[in-house]
Amino acid sequence: MIELPFEGISTDDGEPLIDLSQPMRQSTDFITRNERVAKGLQRGGPPRAWQRMLSGRRLDLLDPSPMDIEIEDIAHGLARVARWNGQTVGEHGFSVAQHSLVVEEIAAHMRPDLEPRWRLAALLHDASEYVIGDMISPFKAALGVSYKDFETRLEDAIHIRFGLPVKTPAPIKKLIKQADRACAFFEATQLAGFEHAESLAIFGAPPSGYDLQITPLAPFEAQARYVQRFHVLSRAAGYESAPDAAFETE
Repeated sequence: MIELPFEGISTDDGEPLIDLSQPMRQSTDFITRNERVAKGLQRGGPPRAWQRMLSGRRLDLLDPSPMDIEIEDIAHGLARVARWNGQTVGEHGFSVAQHSLVVEEIAAHMRPDLEPRWRLAALLHDASEYVIGDMISPFKAALGVSYKDFETRLEDAIHIRFGLPVKTPAPIKKLIKQADRACAFFEATQLAGFEHAESLAIFGAPPSGYDLQITPLAPFEAQARYVQRFHVLSRAAGYESAPDAAFETE
């Protein structure tokens, strides 16, 4: 056997870092370098707080910029976020995207003269959940003010991005909340296993003259419908240029 001279791994000045002739062992330098890699190759900076979207946008979660928000990312995310933490019957979960479509429809039923921009606000009422997910109301309450502040910053950025007023007028917020609860009533009784009386006690009665039979959509279909509805309402509200002369909001 021919013995080769040992050459270790060394620094530029010749001082060995790893002696290959010795058993492997953890060193302080090695552990420190691994910790830096685990934290995203950052040296002394704050932890990463952005998320990369499929559009290529990188959304700062703590300080969201309207310029990093795209409706396609919102629709993709919401179509894959399940209401009721997924505890619903059917082949597919009932997505936040489909829920939002129904809420917009109910709001328009409750107020037939509702302006397109407020119907758009109804469609986007849960848009922040494409990032933070759909938390059931009791858990949101338990998380407290810090969660609400984070949610509000993201909602404000979404409104700015799509031309809506940052703060929705109180009467419109109340209407959207009523429509949201009405949709929850139908979801609870048809999908989530609630008894009719229990749903009435928690969510109240749905608006008179409105009925709904829910069939949860596959994610790709809910996503496509959400994007389509967004563009119809955005154009009707004057926030987008229309390729055609007229757009229906019904």
